[in-house]
Amino acid sequence: MANDFIKEEKVAFDTVLEGFEDYLSISKHVNVYRPDQVTMERSSDIIWRPVPNIAQSHDGTDATANFDEATELAVPATIGYSKHSTAIMTATELRDALQEGRLGMAAKQKLASDINVALVNVAALQGTLVVKQTAAASGIDDVGLIDAMMNEQGVPNYDRYLGLSTRDYTGMAANLAAATRSFGNSKSDQAYEAGLVGKVLEFSTYKMDYGRTLAAAAGGAAITMDTRDAAVNYYTPVAKSTATTGEVSNVDNRYQTITVSATANVAAGDCFTVATLNAVHHVTKQDTGQLKTFRVISVTDGTHLIISPPMITNQVASEAGTCYQNCVINTKAANSAIVWLNTVARAANPFWQKDALELIPGRYAIPEGSGVAVLRGTTEQGVELVMQKFYDINTMKTKYRWDVRFGVVNKLPEHSGIILFSQT
Repeated sequence: MANDFIKEEKVAFDTVLEGFEDYLSISKHVNVYRPDQVTMERSSDIIWRPVPNIAQSHDGTDATANFDEATELAVPATIGYSKHSTAIMTATELRDALQEGRLGMAAKQKLASDINVALVNVAALQGTLVVKQTAAASGIDDVGLIDAMMNEQGVPNYDRYLGLSTRDYTGMAANLAAATRSFGNSKSDQAYEAGLVGKVLEFSTYKMDYGRTLAAAAGGAAITMDTRDAAVNYYTPVAKSTATTGEVSNVDNRYQTITVSATANVAAGDCFTVATLNAVHHVTKQDTGQLKTFRVISVTDGTHLIISPPMITNQVASEAGTCYQNCVINTKAANSAIVWLNTVARAANPFWQKDALELIPGRYAIPEGSGVAVLRGTTEQGVELVMQKFYDINTMKTKYRWDVRFGVVNKLPEHSGIILFSQT
């Protein structure tokens, strides 16, 4: 083939693929689901992924009145990211094999960064557990608050991860390396010599140079919500919905539309609590005594917000509400206060349990004999890197492109969240 790869280019691609996998640091700590690509094409690249069931138990031996259909929930996952990097080499530039190698290295770095950033953004913008700290990052006490929140709400205590912006990560390392600590132990020595935090409690920590900054909430202190039964600001999960035509479809139960007194200046990503609305343990349903945290997903109009997670209070009892209850109203009121947590613009440091986030690799079907040379390689996580080459005889220039295709989904927003430092 006229545009076939030469041996040196194939070797260079193998090197790029190896480095590409190394750069995928965050994607190594999330679940990977590899769907059949034919099925994805036929379903518009959308597949519904199941989330863990939560059951209830009953007293006594007589179960006659306790049988009911289980509400099995699922969330839509989409292969929605298509990223590519390109380069053009002239016939004279091709004489420098090192130059060609540098272009491949730059491409792999950017494409790997795109995947890591997508994962971090989904965790930071859709994770609903919010820890607010008024001081700067300092160490184990900060991670302890994350640990307590996850434990109290029944999040599995294994495969937990925390990504920290460079400044916040350094703040934690400084605490470990403080002069008041004893040296001669690996934890303090590594913190002082390499700025390494490592594992804290059940969390593996990572330094990010691409952390996302969350703006300060501007909604003001006067916004309220009616938490009485008649206001119907509570949510009851349903697995399916039936259209007027009789068509049955899945329901995404990660979101809810609520009615508030006003939405002026409220923005997607804002974090808030509602007065006397406490979080409960997802399995035992025990009141944690701590306010439940929520995220604004979007603003619908002057009085409606789409939020996550939904407020499943079970204040009007149902089978599904009993199973999936995530909060409890202690005092119902017409004007329960909404309190914003992101009061100062700061890095939104994401944390998550591995099962919460999912990476979905995609692929391209490039026809053979089309005049373009194609090389493919797949990482351990299933992400396919495609390299293409095309020579234009008119200009004596060679075009190169590197492509990846993937999706990211936060299946369990209540198993992921953010910690904000230096808030008021």
